[in-house]
Amino acid sequence: MADHYKNFDPATYLNNFLVPEVSRLDKEDSHLSWILSCLHRAFSEGDVKGDLLVDIGSGPSLHQVMSGCEVFNKVILTDFLEVNRNEQKLWLQNGSSKIDWTPFLKKVCELEGRSPSEWTEKAARLRQVVTDVLPVDVHRPQPLALDALPPAGADCILSTFCLECVSPDLDAFNKALGHIGGLLRPGGHLVIIGCLEESYYYGGPGVKIPVVPVDDAQLCKSLKENGFTLIRLEIFQDPDTNKASDEKGIFAVKARKS
Repeated sequence: MADHYKNFDPATYLNNFLVPEVSRLDKEDSHLSWILSCLHRAFSEGDVKGDLLVDIGSGPSLHQVMSGCEVFNKVILTDFLEVNRNEQKLWLQNGSSKIDWTPFLKKVCELEGRSPSEWTEKAARLRQVVTDVLPVDVHRPQPLALDALPPAGADCILSTFCLECVSPDLDAFNKALGHIGGLLRPGGHLVIIGCLEESYYYGGPGVKIPVVPVDDAQLCKSLKENGFTLIRLEIFQDPDTNKASDEKGIFAVKARKS
């Protein structure tokens, strides 16, 4: 799968999936409003907490950790591609970014019952708690460097639109889920969001990246096989057709490691 990502372009990806005309955060029924709501709910119910949150396969994105950064003292971002890690570091170091994250910060503030004008405080909090941006390979039994995490493991693993997009088949998807689960402490939580029954997406100009199609039944089976207890599974059927992919819907999972 690594060959398919050689020409991945963060700017194209962000333009295809996260710019305002696609994200439509002003609409409560948009897919990104739903995703941010799922993440807010997962991190605000009181059971998902601790010291360390690790985001697996962050891509060039930051919106997925805007809720979790309020709950954990430390957040580690990870990605296989150096271009994505560099994009994250630009924003975290108060530099420029290929996308304006302000609308996302404002939206999450609203979900938390805060004024959208407090987005600067949330941005500062996110920059404060992200302690590292690391390389990751979910197809290795040890996806991160051995000394990247404390011996007990992370308190929560978050992953959005990663495993299905980097796995050549369902067996590889299942193994990758087990690999990232190995980074969790016993009793720790897993929050995963991804596409349902998607077979491709565009990650750069003319760069069509294959995706292993996953349905909700396969997802639940993989979670059980890898020692997770499902807490909640939500599904969003997107009425819009994004020509940058052929996904049929989006899933959001909250689970606990046995």
